[in-house]
Amino acid sequence: MKQTLVALFLAVIAPLTGADAYRIAVIPKGTTHEFWKSIHAGAVKAERELKAQGVNVSIIWKGPLKEDDREQQIQVVENFVGQRVSAIVLAPLDKRGLVAPVESAVRGKIPVIVIDSGLESKAPASYIATDNREGGRIAARELGKLLGGKGNAIMLRLQVGSASTEAREEGFLEVMKKDFPNIKLLSTDQHAGATRDTAKAVSENLLNRFGKQVNGIFTCNESGTAGMLLALRDAGLAKGKVKLVGFDSGETLNAALLAGDIQGLVVQNPMKMGYLGVKNAVAVLRGEKVEAVVDTGVGFVTKENFNSPDMADMVRPPLDKYLK
Repeated sequence: MKQTLVALFLAVIAPLTGADAYRIAVIPKGTTHEFWKSIHAGAVKAERELKAQGVNVSIIWKGPLKEDDREQQIQVVENFVGQRVSAIVLAPLDKRGLVAPVESAVRGKIPVIVIDSGLESKAPASYIATDNREGGRIAARELGKLLGGKGNAIMLRLQVGSASTEAREEGFLEVMKKDFPNIKLLSTDQHAGATRDTAKAVSENLLNRFGKQVNGIFTCNESGTAGMLLALRDAGLAKGKVKLVGFDSGETLNAALLAGDIQGLVVQNPMKMGYLGVKNAVAVLRGEKVEAVVDTGVGFVTKENFNSPDMADMVRPPLDKYLK
């Protein structure tokens, strides 16, 4: 009887201690915005699928509360390296600031998959993200069309060091300067900061200064778009009086789009990023080849195409199915 119990115990713990027991740390830039919840849902989806295939994998979700806390994100990475997790899936807050901890992880035989925003290092095994520069170009083309190729526009940046949003800003300016010479850019050097509240304060200052002149605005992330939206409403400039093209979707932004307060949103597929991040991490751990760069796609959603099946994964990811 005693031998039977020992054998049963070993049979239970064997999958947890075997060579294929993978612990994957998934580290977002922040944990409050809906964008990161979609990343989390994608990671959980991958975890469930892999378990159904007999792969013993578990994800650990942890990141800084705010998207400007580089030191906290560095600490999270370093803590996971100290815990000897199997692999790390990371959305770096800073393209330079996270290089040292990532390269330290890889030297310690902990592979790193970078998602969403780039890193100035060749250490990561794979980079999975939107073509952010193309997303900025799309925003410029659409805003340019909304303005009929003339008028005054503002671009609100996010923060210094964020590779994804800097690429969007560069793409926007590239197309604006090349294709819309009759649209004057009133301001392109202001940063929204990491939260909706900081974005609203910066947006209010911009509207106080340029509100009587501006015809169109581009904001390059979820919180920046939400802050500008609130400022436009407070100033009586919503409902298309000033055309607003934002980046990312979410419950608040989707409702504003359908209400006519936002004219268009450049949308990504963050759920796919989280999903492929975990899948690629496990593939690397199993000695399989993965693509060095994976483009997860970008689209442009308006009130007219919001309910299109092509937009469903980008604007209405099934968060409730994976996050409880």
